[in-house]
Amino acid sequence: MDKDLETLKALVIDVWTHGLYGVDIGAILIALLIFAGFMLIRGIFSKFVLTKLHNWAAQSTTKLDDKIVDALIPPIKFVPVILGIFFASQYLSLGDSANEFVMRAERSLIAFTIFWALHRAADPLSHGVKKLEKLLTRAMMQWIFKALKVLIVFIGAAVILEIWGIAVGPLLAGLGLFGAAVALGAQDLFKNLIGGITIIAEKRFHPGEWILVDGVVEGTVEDIGFRSTKVRRFDKAPVHVPNSNLSDAVVTNFSRMTHRRIKWAIGVEYRTTVEQLQIIRDGIMDYITNNDAFATANEVPTFVRVDSFNNSSIDFLVYCFTKTTDWGEWLEIKEDFALAIKQIVEDKAGTAFAFPSQSIYVESLPGEAAEIFVPPGK
Repeated sequence: MDKDLETLKALVIDVWTHGLYGVDIGAILIALLIFAGFMLIRGIFSKFVLTKLHNWAAQSTTKLDDKIVDALIPPIKFVPVILGIFFASQYLSLGDSANEFVMRAERSLIAFTIFWALHRAADPLSHGVKKLEKLLTRAMMQWIFKALKVLIVFIGAAVILEIWGIAVGPLLAGLGLFGAAVALGAQDLFKNLIGGITIIAEKRFHPGEWILVDGVVEGTVEDIGFRSTKVRRFDKAPVHVPNSNLSDAVVTNFSRMTHRRIKWAIGVEYRTTVEQLQIIRDGIMDYITNNDAFATANEVPTFVRVDSFNNSSIDFLVYCFTKTTDWGEWLEIKEDFALAIKQIVEDKAGTAFAFPSQSIYVESLPGEAAEIFVPPGK
């Protein structure tokens, strides 16, 4: 019996000593406690230090540091995880092969955290370089930082592959051959990419502007992507237009108007006298000249003239521009102008607007005139 107990004790000690892959179970438990301790430190660090850092950034006048701090908080919170893995693995005293694997994993985590932080910091930095936006436009800056984020991901992946002994050079060569094959079938993609670069370089339109593409779409530009441009129609439906179509199409940018035009043909009756026509012309011109909502004749062409003799009316041409380019304000000004013209025509000039009509003149009836019926006498 005692011999059996000694054997069981020896088995327990052997299992405890050799544990997992020759590592003492006690050492494994202590390593887990070390890792758990760093997780506790991570929670305390996040609750006090990072919260205080965030509040400190919020007190500054600029919003850039707030965005950078918010972007870097997740990578910073991952640092205690790396420290916990490092110190726990150091305590375990692993063998050469296992230790090399763990060291590569730790180096990979460090590289991942560094490039993760750079990737997240790119977005707030793109909003902070306002001076470059004036030089390169906002859309171009968005493209540059999108490309920068892709480059950060690529370099980070290459660094991690190198850590694990995977040569990047031959891999790039293989990808180059693969890319050449793909490029033959992706000509539209490259056409759209070049079209997008053309749109941004020529500054045809920017996000937030109102554009009209004849026969395609009319609405507000929301985003100029690598392949297509997203335009939100006025009924709120999104339309994705390929950049190659936009680069070759006729695009009207209403947001860059300096004035909005009013062009009307106003017809009055043919019975209107010359004096009445002059009253109408001068009254409309005085309204435009004395109204601050309209641009002056020195800035833009402004005409109020008797223009033509139509089939059923004498027509005035009213051609002028408002100072505002806002559609709602323009509609209000145009409505007031229409009411004023109606008052000028009907009240001041004492005539009326014409409407389409036809007159038929009969000179004589065909054939002989009918005899007059005389009733017989009684």
